Amino acid sequence: MSLEIERRFIVKGKNWKNIASNPQHFQQGYLTSSLEGWTIRIRIEGKKQAWLTLKTHATGISNHEFEYSIPIDDAYSIWKLVQYKLTKIRYELNLVGGNWIVDCFEKENAPLVIAEVELSSESDPVLKPKWCGREITGEKQFSNAALAQNPFSKWPEQKRLALNLN
Repeated sequence: MSLEIERRFIVKGKNWKNIASNPQHFQQGYLTSSLEGWTIRIRIEGKKQAWLTLKTHATGISNHEFEYSIPIDDAYSIWKLVQYKLTKIRYELNLVGGNWIVDCFEKENAPLVIAEVELSSESDPVLKPKWCGREITGEKQFSNAALAQNPFSKWPEQKRLALNLN
């Protein structure tokens, strides 16, 4: 069983780009998603590889996550059939204190940018960079699955502006 432990933050500005590397383009399609149950998705990285991922909440900020490689042709076939989708570019960051990434959402979820840090335990301290704004860990409307169903661009303007993304 695999356990994912992460904290998430809204990214403000572009200062994070100075330490970003290895951009990866992802397409994610959701076969099923429940705030209280399982989320099942496909993830396609470029035209190279794909995975089927099953996630459900464990405790606190931890989730059970099971990920399986699938043939790329199967992934594209599934992508065409699913209703809820999103695309993003993921960057790896050169920071201490966990594995940091930044996701830059595209299309209907632009200009939303979210930073995540994967931790080895829920009690690990996090040194939050200055370009990280509000913590959104556990806020379901910011999950990738929720953004696929209710894109950021369709949120009320006042709610989007309140995030102060600049």
